[in-house]
Amino acid sequence: MILHTINKSPQHSAISACLRIIGKGSAILLIEDGVYAAISPSPFHNQLCDLKIYALEADIKARGLSDKVLPGIETVDYQGFVALTAQYDSVQSWF
Repeated sequence: MILHTINKSPQHSAISACLRIIGKGSAILLIEDGVYAAISPSPFHNQLCDLKIYALEADIKARGLSDKVLPGIETVDYQGFVALTAQYDSVQSWF
């Protein structure tokens, strides 16, 4: 099980590259500009719905998106980020 962190907006190739290889039981944590994938349907929306998706709360707040997060996406604080890295076998960052 891998925790995939994505820091690029949905227009970048990071999400599509991640979705090509993500395995069952793995999860995605959206950070920095990656949190834009948590607020509106994108070309990847259907694929993301089938996965466990987290978004970093501080980055969502910094972009004024707190009231726009899609249902099913769990927000986590920095302590939650650390807990996720301990929960999964490894972390793969997509930049």
